[in-house]
Parts: sequence; C-alpha cells; structure tokens
Amino acid sequence: MSRLRGLVRWEVLLAIVLLGLILAGTSVSPVFLTSRNFSNLISAVIELAIMAPAMTLIIISGEIDLSVESMVGLSCSVLGLLWASGVPLAIGIPIVLVIGLLGGLLNGLLIARGGLPSLVVTLGTLALFRGLALIALGPRGISQFPPAFTQFGFGTIPGTPFPWTFIVFVVVAGVIGIVLHLTWPGRQVFAVGKNAGTSRYSGVRVARLKIGLFMLSGLVAALAGVVLTARFASARADAGQGMTLTVVTIVLLGGVNIFGGRGTIPGVVLAVFTLAVLGNVLRLANVSAEIQSIAIGLLLIISVVIPNVARQAKSAIDRAIASRRPPAGSIDLSETAGP
Repeated sequence: MSRLRGLVRWEVLLAIVLLGLILAGTSVSPVFLTSRNFSNLISAVIELAIMAPAMTLIIISGEIDLSVESMVGLSCSVLGLLWASGVPLAIGIPIVLVIGLLGGLLNGLLIARGGLPSLVVTLGTLALFRGLALIALGPRGISQFPPAFTQFGFGTIPGTPFPWTFIVFVVVAGVIGIVLHLTWPGRQVFAVGKNAGTSRYSGVRVARLKIGLFMLSGLVAALAGVVLTARFASARADAGQGMTLTVVTIVLLGGVNIFGGRGTIPGVVLAVFTLAVLGNVLRLANVSAEIQSIAIGLLLIISVVIPNVARQAKSAIDRAIASRRPPAGSIDLSETAGP
C-alpha cells in the first residue's frame, strides 16, 4: 500500500509530465536538446523560479501575496535610479533588498496585526508599489550597467549550460526547502496553514510568523528584480508585470494546497521546470503568445481542481471503508460459528 501511495504522489506525476514534455520537445525541434536552448529555457523563468519558494511558504500558511510583481518593478526602478545617480551597485543592491523587506513588513503588519485579508492587502500594495515605481523612474529606462553585472544576468557558468542566475534559484530554493521540511519553523508554517487558531493556542506566534513570511516574500521579490535588471541590462518601472499569476501557477502546480497546510519545495521545483519546458516547447512550435497565456491559465485551473478532486475521492473512499468495518468490540459470528 505504501508503494502504491508513492507511485501516485503529485511529485511523481509531475516528473512523468515533465518527461513527456521533454520527449515532445525533441520531436518538435532539433534544437530543443542543445545547451543554448536549455540555457534560454532556464533564463526565461528564472525570476519566477526565485520567487516561487517564498510564495510556497505564504500559501502553505494560508495566505497569498499578489504584490510580488510590483515589488519586482519597484526594485528595478530604485536600482536604476540609484545607478543613474552615481550610487555603486554594491550599495544600491542592499538598499533595494531592504526596500523589499520593508514592503513585506507593510504587508505582514496589515495582515497579521491588522487582521485584514491578505488578498485585499496585497492587491492594494500591488497598486501601491507599482505607483512608487512609476514615481521613482517614470516612463524612462536606465541602462549602461557595469559589464560584470549584465554578464551575471545573461552569462552562463563556464563549461555548463546553466546561467549564473541559476545559482540564486538553487540557494533560495535550497535554504527555504531545508527550513520548511527539516526545522521547527517549517512545521509551524504547516500547522498555521492547517489551523491558525489551534496553532496559536499551542504556543505558535502566528502573527510574528506571518510577518516574517511576508518580509521574506518581499525580500525575494526584490532579489528577483535585481536579477531581472541584470538579465535585461535595463531598469524599467513596468518590469515584472503579469508575474504574480505565473508564480502562483507554479506553486499550485507543484502540489501546494491553495487553502494552506500542504505542499513541498521539491514539487514546486519540478513545477518550475515543467512550466519552463512547456513554454519553451510552445515557442519552438511557433505557438502564439495568446495561446501560451491560455495554457498557463489552464494549468492554474488544473493544478487547483485535480488535487481537490483527488482529496475528495480519497475521503469518500475512506468513509466507505470505515462504514463497512464492524463496531469496536463486536464479535464476528461467522468466525465463531461451528461447522
């Protein structure tokens, strides 16, 4: 039975889907398996991949952060403005990361201390951060960044097809995965997502935990903004638009329960590669951007519907099995009757 359960784990199904997409990619184009295409495939989703682990923690805790894409834009704008003003990147990047922490702190305080729904709060800060980005930089773009910075954005690690920015994703996903699955704060995140009230009575500082999670989300979104600036060698206020939907899609596709309390970082990592390969295959097949957007929307729906249907079916089966069991302490007469 345990082996059967292992075979139907969401992560295993994702791995099978990913393998199927890879096979489809090899049939669509001969360049699919080239190192250059693999590098482009990773680079196309790297900012989304960096933000996905932090969003995983937020959703597992029973909340959501819709403001991440605007924090990406704000961090790009501030970094560009600082660079244009003569501030070295060694100083500008830490300033941008602090802004991300402060933006997350604002979200966390309004949600955890103010008792406001995260959907409403982060929808508001989605507009707030984007407005600040437009005020900071306006419609202009800033370029002429140092070569070392831009090389980090679109260069690859020597001897490998992996872009330098992939290291950022590995570090972020690795650290968050260890904290979530191997430490007591991670267990608290799961507990809060399942039942915040019970967790509070059990001694978990729910408000402090949620504030910390939103601060982490803001920090990681600002980091993604720095990576995006390096990759495009340009800073613009409209950077990151539309990223939130895709990040949430990745997290839910990775098996995270939209209602909180369940999910894994390995599943989200698999979802990152699945979405990256899917987008790459569609582009190689010359599928229009509109169809690609429809595919992402369908993935979001599927990733929510299928797990919930599976859980409902499992609950129905468990109830049916329980109803057929004899009451505790009862005697099965068929076993005690004589010949």
